[in-house]
Amino acid sequence: MLKKDLINKNPLRILNPGAEKCADAQRMGLVIARAGIGKTAILVQMALDSLLRGNQVLHVSIGQSLEKTKTWYKDLFKDIAKTYELENFSEVKEEIIRNRMIMTFNENSYSHPKLEERLNDLVAQGLFDPHCIVVDGFDFANADRETLSAMRDFVYAKKLQVWFTATAHREDTRKSADGVPAPCHEVDDLFDTVIFLRAESKRENLILDILKDATGRVEAGEKLDLDPETLLVKNV
Repeated sequence: MLKKDLINKNPLRILNPGAEKCADAQRMGLVIARAGIGKTAILVQMALDSLLRGNQVLHVSIGQSLEKTKTWYKDLFKDIAKTYELENFSEVKEEIIRNRMIMTFNENSYSHPKLEERLNDLVAQGLFDPHCIVVDGFDFANADRETLSAMRDFVYAKKLQVWFTATAHREDTRKSADGVPAPCHEVDDLFDTVIFLRAESKRENLILDILKDATGRVEAGEKLDLDPETLLVKNV
């Protein structure tokens, strides 16, 4: 399969994470699930979709090593290429690596101003200008609304796609009116799209529930199946 065919067949196309960098492509999205379900896998698939479209992607990893983050990309891209029998595997892989930048932070060292400063420096120097940013490991339980509001302002000013992951806990049953669980139930209005990843039948099946989408590209309540073996989104 050619790369362009792989892009068109990606089930995540309904979320349109790889749209062109224009005013109506900006979005702040959230992937929420309980620990160990597969949030990072979804985030990396979104990043890969954008990378396959030729966009530059910044992956912000909080509390996870550089090598571990690289392994997520390596393994998931390998699975995608194998599943769809991608031609020119090595060439496409090099293109992905060239257009991807990973920033790692310790859990206590990350802040939005620090990220914005680093990114603005990269753009000003002509070194890197991402269309998509994915943030894995952000601490929503201890985050304030002001920080997330500042991030949203930044997203819209720069016309970016930004996706976060958040961890829900079974014992915390609080939810927003749209069904977004804690710890994001009081800030869900700041996100354009929220998807919830859950396990069914003792993890024999994984489901992506689209809880909210304010972009008009997908209906709330739509679902995607996730392969529990590869953690890839299945065809729809």
